[in-house]
Amino acid sequence: MTVIASTPVRTPGVESCASAPTPHPRPDGQDRYTISEVSAWTGLTAHTLRWYERIGLMPHVDRSHTGQRRFTNRDLSWLTFVGKLRLTGMPVAAMVRYAELVRAGEHTFDERHELLEETRRDVRSRIAELQDTLAVLDHKIDFYAGARRAPERPDQT
Repeated sequence: MTVIASTPVRTPGVESCASAPTPHPRPDGQDRYTISEVSAWTGLTAHTLRWYERIGLMPHVDRSHTGQRRFTNRDLSWLTFVGKLRLTGMPVAAMVRYAELVRAGEHTFDERHELLEETRRDVRSRIAELQDTLAVLDHKIDFYAGARRAPERPDQT
């Protein structure tokens, strides 16, 4: 999945997620994107975008007079954040819960904070596991690089 960077948009009830802001393709007020444009921008399929909306992971997406979805820069920012949550390994149910808490308002800050803290602990644990794995790989790579220069060692794996 491609994750996009975005400019934070301050909207009550919707959290900003961009850590390295880059401008959206269109300015606010002219920011109406079709599902195919959002799919191209985010790398998510139209099916995934519809599914996100259906399960409550996406806030309400406006519709045109013909019923076509019209996404905004705020929606792109939210999708960026959801993409980051996906990369953390957060289960979809937890992401939906987080989205529900965001929509519920400011009184849910503590619960949102704890959900994100738990996710951060999980990510740090996975990073530590990956660093250990990398150390093993580095050791093996060094061994094989040295084995090319040294005589055969039958007892090494």
